[in-house]
Amino acid sequence: IALVAAKAGIEVILIDRDVPSAEKGKGYSEKVWGKEVSRGSLSQEKMDEMLSRITPTDDFALLEGCQLVVEAVFEDVAIKAETTQKAEAVILPDAVFASNTSTLPITGLAEASARPDQFIGMHFFSPVDRMGLVELIMGEKTSPETLAKSLDFIAQIRKTPIVVNDSRGFYTSRVFQTLVFEGAPMLEEGVEPARIENAAKAAGFPVGPLALLDEVTLDLCVKIIEQAVAQNDPNYVIRGGVPVMEKMIELGRSSRKAGACFYEYPAEGPKYLWPGLKEHFPPAAEQPDQEELKTRFLYAQAVETARCLEQGVLETAQDADLGAVYGWGFPAWTGGTLSYID
Repeated sequence: IALVAAKAGIEVILIDRDVPSAEKGKGYSEKVWGKEVSRGSLSQEKMDEMLSRITPTDDFALLEGCQLVVEAVFEDVAIKAETTQKAEAVILPDAVFASNTSTLPITGLAEASARPDQFIGMHFFSPVDRMGLVELIMGEKTSPETLAKSLDFIAQIRKTPIVVNDSRGFYTSRVFQTLVFEGAPMLEEGVEPARIENAAKAAGFPVGPLALLDEVTLDLCVKIIEQAVAQNDPNYVIRGGVPVMEKMIELGRSSRKAGACFYEYPAEGPKYLWPGLKEHFPPAAEQPDQEELKTRFLYAQAVETARCLEQGVLETAQDADLGAVYGWGFPAWTGGTLSYID
């Protein structure tokens, strides 16, 4: 986020829990731009100029005069609340405070703010320097002026916005997660792991649901589910596949980051599906047709999008299709989740 802002000519204060962590954040920009310099597509002078706009620090006092804050701390309500209050003690009275969250309801997060009308959700997609979409989430008290300023910022950093209303997971995360919550139950049902992964890729998804779970980490998925249950959200439905995730965590295989999950990650050579999956999730004697599995992945996301439209989370079908194709890589041949239904 600091990279795209500095590239657009914006002065950036990059805050983290300590200076080395903040400097590591700035180092990301240095690494990305360094590659461009080595390829000859960026001059060293231009890179130095852009880097000089990023100030790494652990001191909130440096936020004085900032017009926009993008908070991107861990997905925890208490940590986000503390960060909001520390920033609001310093920033301009008319500054916009944006939370880069992918699941936590904005109206709830805005309760920690002294000015909830200036609080908005600003969900960036990773990696931010390569993904063109930003999901703006309106809380119950977010003002039209705050939305307008946020849209100006998104235009300034040359991204494409979609605007959605508040709910758990908003639009993109809520629908996208149905891919893994369709894939994990398949394993429970006795579908062969390779068949699951191949069906998702054959439908046009960038990766299979099991590979995706390895990347996002099972601990985070289970934590998000637990938080939703604890907050008694009436619209939240516990998906299938949770026992599969809990079993894998119990086996000490929770993520790629931790070294092992549904896949093995050898030091040399490409990753491959863990052979032990057959023992813990025995394949059924009769396997479903690949077309059936492809349809399940596509329908699960299309139906959840229709629910988002019915519940007023989405305002337009265009936002739905843009978010699907550019946000999480719903197969482009469909035109998007709602165009697919049409």
